[in-house]
Amino acid sequence: MQFQGTDAYVATDDLKMAVNASIALQKPLLIKGEPGTGKTMLAEQVASSLGLRLIQWHIKSTTKAQQGLYEYDAVSRLRDSQLGDDRVHDIKNYIKKGKLWEAFESDERLVLLIDEIDKADIEFPNDLLTEIDKMEFYVYETQEVIKAKHRPIVIITSNNEKDLPDAFLRRCFFHYITFPDADTMKRIVDVHYPGIKGSLVTEAMEIFFDVRKVPGLKKRPSTSELVDWLKLLLADDIPDDILRNRDTRKAIPPLYGALLKNEADVHLLERLAFMTRREG
Repeated sequence: MQFQGTDAYVATDDLKMAVNASIALQKPLLIKGEPGTGKTMLAEQVASSLGLRLIQWHIKSTTKAQQGLYEYDAVSRLRDSQLGDDRVHDIKNYIKKGKLWEAFESDERLVLLIDEIDKADIEFPNDLLTEIDKMEFYVYETQEVIKAKHRPIVIITSNNEKDLPDAFLRRCFFHYITFPDADTMKRIVDVHYPGIKGSLVTEAMEIFFDVRKVPGLKKRPSTSELVDWLKLLLADDIPDDILRNRDTRKAIPPLYGALLKNEADVHLLERLAFMTRREG
């Protein structure tokens, strides 16, 4: 079972090697990288490439590890007992299965995505150590052990908002998605917009990488934002010569709202443009 990439996702050789290494080692693949570099999409494309079902567990700041296993709805059971509902006699009626339980009980191998694990509490990864390592957990209410019928391919993403515990990291195979170079970015653009005019891409990418090089930006534009920007340029039918011959003293690219996401970065470019005009 080897991941070789897909037509819809440009995977570098290092990334493909990391995916296949985690599969061979039967360890979760921990993926880090800038937002917008395709970490979540990787899990979707691995599942598509290998012909496997995908289960996605998107983590929030309020998410608890227990929710990935199961939740016991004691309140509903109490209410039903007061109403004389016969369902109350079977506690299983009040057990809500989590994403890990769903993955463990699958009759076929699948891909399990734990997305943005760093959003949760610092104890969240540690609370899943045993379950991810041994691929089993205990249900106290029903006194049963849930074991994985087939070990899922686990892909975990992180935006590096906080450090993950060492004990958790030891159980993972790690890969950092470096920001694409110009050649790789061109391939990514070709996937999204096959047949797009090469001169437009060249000029847009030059501006894009120039913006990313500006020191002091709070948020540098990402791959997904370049794709959005190109979509707008195509929709507005902006000629590539406007990008090529634009007034560099203005610094702000057309339709900049697709690239810059906060006013501080816009003001920064405006100040740079002002300084350029003064020097001119």
